[in-house]
Amino acid sequence: MSSTLDLTLQLLSRASVSPVDGGCQELLIARLEPLGFVIERMRFGDVDNFWALRRAAKGPVFCFAGHTDVVPPGPLEHWQSDPFEPVIRDGHVFARGAADMKSGLAAMVTATEEFVAGRPNHDGAIAFLVTSDEEGPSVDGTRRVVEVLRERGQPIDYCLVGEPSSREVFGDTIRIGRRGSLSGRLTVHGIQGHVAYPEPAGNPIHSFAPALAELVAHSWDQGDEHFQPTTFQVSNLNAGTGVANVIPGELKARFNLRWSPAQTLDELKSTVTGILDRHSLRYTLDWFESGMPFYTPPGTLSENTMAAVREVTGRAAVLSTGGGTSDGRFIAPLGAQVVELGVVNQTIHKVDECCRVADIDLLQRTYFGVLNRVFAG
Repeated sequence: MSSTLDLTLQLLSRASVSPVDGGCQELLIARLEPLGFVIERMRFGDVDNFWALRRAAKGPVFCFAGHTDVVPPGPLEHWQSDPFEPVIRDGHVFARGAADMKSGLAAMVTATEEFVAGRPNHDGAIAFLVTSDEEGPSVDGTRRVVEVLRERGQPIDYCLVGEPSSREVFGDTIRIGRRGSLSGRLTVHGIQGHVAYPEPAGNPIHSFAPALAELVAHSWDQGDEHFQPTTFQVSNLNAGTGVANVIPGELKARFNLRWSPAQTLDELKSTVTGILDRHSLRYTLDWFESGMPFYTPPGTLSENTMAAVREVTGRAAVLSTGGGTSDGRFIAPLGAQVVELGVVNQTIHKVDECCRVADIDLLQRTYFGVLNRVFAG
């Protein structure tokens, strides 16, 4: 068993449903401290984070970034095995977090161990930024650590985020940006009443339905040369008292816009409220902005990452801005070049999440190749 697979299994054995870390970070810290990393534990609220830095006199600051928290496993009876007792079956590791993204964290650490052992006096600095609040609200995690780094003037030149970027096979996709995320919590106000006497009542389901149809059918934009078009999705819709003879007094909906820079936040909000107003709804709407779009133009880091992927796998990775949000959105504003590279993402957040055992070692070799190229010379 490789050291990367062994560390992956150790991390997967620790239940760490967001924002709980479950001891994962201390396991990583115990591997980094002997390499000369100075560790800063940063706990904000219920969230554990750490910043680790191995200093050098000159050269770039390269940062590995990732998260130890995972999403809930869902109904345990739907899993073939315990989601927090990893098993290897048919050449895959099965456990919650196997792909998203404990295999990535393990590969970062073991790649760094190998690199430092071979080049203990390398120029430049290696850093780790690890949080347990990526799958949750993302308020007290990387966002807060970046605020501390900005206040002290700590630069990050290059950042590799270990999110599972690959789509079909390892190394086919490298992320160099993400769309923004804007969520809304909508309450449509009606008048409760008896279904047999609808005249004095006001059914919020009926009044919202035409507005919802227009929101779903609306063409927000065509995206741009780097980003997919903006999309609108309703994630929750609730109304009613649970009985058949009562018109509900209100409807609650949660929705999300994944938006390209072809839009602005103000334009998105005004479009939504304009549609709601056009249908004469009485409503309350609260907005939650969880991420601005970010984009790293192809450059030194993406070229080095593509070269490392090609050396290890023979594949020519595609540079993409697809997918959901990531903590790269908080790191990019520091001026860092940001890329995301990890294992295949087909099972993330699903029952029986897994990743190929072989891909874990491919990822470690690729991360090692990136380090060699960033600190060449």
